[in-house]
Amino acid sequence: MSATTAITSEVGADTSHANNPLSRKLNKILETRLDNDKDVLEALKAMSSFFSENNLRTRRNLRGDIERRSLTINEEFSEAFRAVKVQLDSIDEDVSAMSTCCNDMTQRLKAARGQTSDLISKTTELQKESQRLEMRAKVADGFLAKYQLKPEELKILRGTRDGRLHEDFFKALLRVKQIHQDCKILLRTNQQTAGLEIMEAMALHLETTYERLYRWTQGESRAMTTDSVEVTSLLAKAMQALQDRPVLFQYSLDEYGTARRTAVVRGFIDALTRGGPGGTPRPIELHSHDPLRYTGDMLAWLHQTTASEKDLLQSLVKLATNSDREEEIQSILGHITEGVCRPFKVRVEQVIVAEPGPVVLYKLNNLIKFYHYTIALLLDGEASLLLTLEEMQLFSQKVFFNALNVHATRLIEKVELPPADLSPPTSLSQTLTLLQEVLASHDSSVVPIDARQTDFAKVLSCILDPLLQMCAVSASRLNTADMATYMINCIYAIQTTLALYEFTDERLEMLDAQIEAHTDALVNEQASYTLAKVSLVQIYSIAQQHQPSEGPLSSVHGMEAGAIKHAMSKFDSYLASPDSLIMPQCNLLQGQSLREKIHKKSVILICSAYELIHRAVNDSGNGYFDPNSIIVRTPDQVHTLLS
Repeated sequence: MSATTAITSEVGADTSHANNPLSRKLNKILETRLDNDKDVLEALKAMSSFFSENNLRTRRNLRGDIERRSLTINEEFSEAFRAVKVQLDSIDEDVSAMSTCCNDMTQRLKAARGQTSDLISKTTELQKESQRLEMRAKVADGFLAKYQLKPEELKILRGTRDGRLHEDFFKALLRVKQIHQDCKILLRTNQQTAGLEIMEAMALHLETTYERLYRWTQGESRAMTTDSVEVTSLLAKAMQALQDRPVLFQYSLDEYGTARRTAVVRGFIDALTRGGPGGTPRPIELHSHDPLRYTGDMLAWLHQTTASEKDLLQSLVKLATNSDREEEIQSILGHITEGVCRPFKVRVEQVIVAEPGPVVLYKLNNLIKFYHYTIALLLDGEASLLLTLEEMQLFSQKVFFNALNVHATRLIEKVELPPADLSPPTSLSQTLTLLQEVLASHDSSVVPIDARQTDFAKVLSCILDPLLQMCAVSASRLNTADMATYMINCIYAIQTTLALYEFTDERLEMLDAQIEAHTDALVNEQASYTLAKVSLVQIYSIAQQHQPSEGPLSSVHGMEAGAIKHAMSKFDSYLASPDSLIMPQCNLLQGQSLREKIHKKSVILICSAYELIHRAVNDSGNGYFDPNSIIVRTPDQVHTLLS
């Protein structure tokens, strides 16, 4: 610190010499920041290890200490490299020895190579030949594996003593078919002879295998004669495999169809006579006294059995997706269900021939028609079962319409006289009750709408036309008012019955027209009756027919002013109580709306007649003096009073 102070004081004293190099160097040293100089810091750290005391003696000896320390380090480094040099000399001696040994071995190998060159060339040729032979062996093994059957596959194809089939049988069959197919590739190469021989061998295996497969399938099909059967996976695979041989496949289907036909017929007879297992369900023939249930149970059994047999057949022939296979399935299914046609037909004919009544016959017809439509979704249109159902449906329909015709004939032959109250006769009520029952069963029918509408029209024609004819014949001896009232009541009863059902619009319009015609007749009778009661009929008739050329109307006999006044006094009594002059026949009408309608129309006619008389009396040419005293009320007043 004293040295630094001395230098600083010396520099400060000589400030005039600013450009002195020593001054610049000292200033640079003083301005230097040791914190950022890593080398100086490292040097100071190393110096601190041996520069322990900072005094004048140690500062003077600092250079010598540093040189001695550097000499010591160099001596240590020299000693360390001396050991390394010794080891490197040892390694050099070893490498020289190894080089000498390698040169010796190289000379020996050159000598050995010259002596064994022939042996090496022969060994190389043998190795190449061995590789060629191994390649040929692999090709031969691959050819045999691709175009020849293994011993275990041949054993499986030949079968066991018990004749059973296993899953491996179909794998072996597929293997034979694949080899037979692959031989076609050989025929396109230079191996045509081998291809032909292998193809012939595989064809022989195929024929033998298919023959065995057909015999097994035939035996399995013949055993399927029980009520509940199950198509095993082996049988389905067998039928699938036989499809490559259409003749054998068809024979197998025929065997299956024959067996199932026997089972279905036996099952149908058992269902009729024995019932289900343990007596549940009960035998169908126990309900033979109930035609609908009896026939319905048989049809339900046929539908269920047909659906089950179709499902069973489709599970048997899984790949039957083309049209030819579908036709074969339908043909076999038709053959299976054909056996039950005869016993079913006989029993249904017995039910129909027994004539249980038109209503039951119609319900039977709809029932058979429904099941015909339903089973037609399962069978081909040419199936015997469908033809039998269609025949029974037509037969029941024929008997039904025959029953209706017989009933209609009886109505015409034994016409009842109209009752005293002109209400519909008993025969009409009974026939309408029959029609209601038929139409109710028709509405609940599930057959297609077109067929229902056609049947509906036939039923109405068969019943309504004779019924209306019977009513007309019954009313033929009545007077006009009684006939109109009686016919309106009868037609109204028919109309009320038909209005509850569909497909009756056309008939209802026709009945409306007939009621309208009879209503007009009754309106005329009511108007004539009222005018007669008030003594205006003759006056109205003369006034209507009078011509001006005949002279004044007052000069006509019966058209005097006094006669008209007398009639008008009675007419005034009628105006005071219009209901007092209603015809008894109008009160016998069963429809309130009809009575009101007839009353309104008759009032219109009466008002028209009054207006004609009023106009005639007020006509100056008719010679009436003071017409207002003869006819007091105007036509508008009369119309208001009667309305």
